[in-house]
Amino acid sequence: MLGCLLEKQRTTPDAYPLTLNALRLACNQATNRDPVVDYDEHTIREALERLGRIRWTRYASGQGSRAPKYRHMLDETLGIAPDEQAVLTVLLLRGPQTPGELKTRTDRLHHFADLAALQGTLERLQARDLVRSAGRRPGQKEERWEHLLGEDDERAPGPSSAESAWSAPAPTLGRDRLTALEAEVRDLREELAALRRVVDGMTGDPC
Repeated sequence: MLGCLLEKQRTTPDAYPLTLNALRLACNQATNRDPVVDYDEHTIREALERLGRIRWTRYASGQGSRAPKYRHMLDETLGIAPDEQAVLTVLLLRGPQTPGELKTRTDRLHHFADLAALQGTLERLQARDLVRSAGRRPGQKEERWEHLLGEDDERAPGPSSAESAWSAPAPTLGRDRLTALEAEVRDLREELAALRRVVDGMTGDPC
């Protein structure tokens, strides 16, 4: 789901942010997806709520919008560059892949001059605990890479396991994820303090 928001921002910018229905259709499309899934609206809403809590997505409808729209915040929350975003997008949408596969599939999102450039991007992401090597398949020369976006990733084993993708064991928190969570805690404390001031003003002696 996060991968779909990342993808559509680049490939269909005129239709981005996405409505709930557009996001559902993007998740369930049969091309450029592995696995192909069949998420219903309830699953989409629950996923958006989870992603919103860690500030990876947010509600983005403007004035006059007739339908709720949503956008990702991964570039802001994690501070990822366009080339890093392209690699993460394809890993989210299609699972573990070799650098050669990634170079071919990211071309519509970001052009890498050669495999060395893409490998450099993978190494930067690996240093930030956002991707890791997934080993080689039998008969393959290149190692595969997979994303490490925690319990909110979308590596579901099949169409009937849409919700299980959110319950997979999470890896150790990376620096960027921890920073995002700390920022959320600070914001919640500020909101709580503001509410207390309002309540104190309502219950205090008016004289």
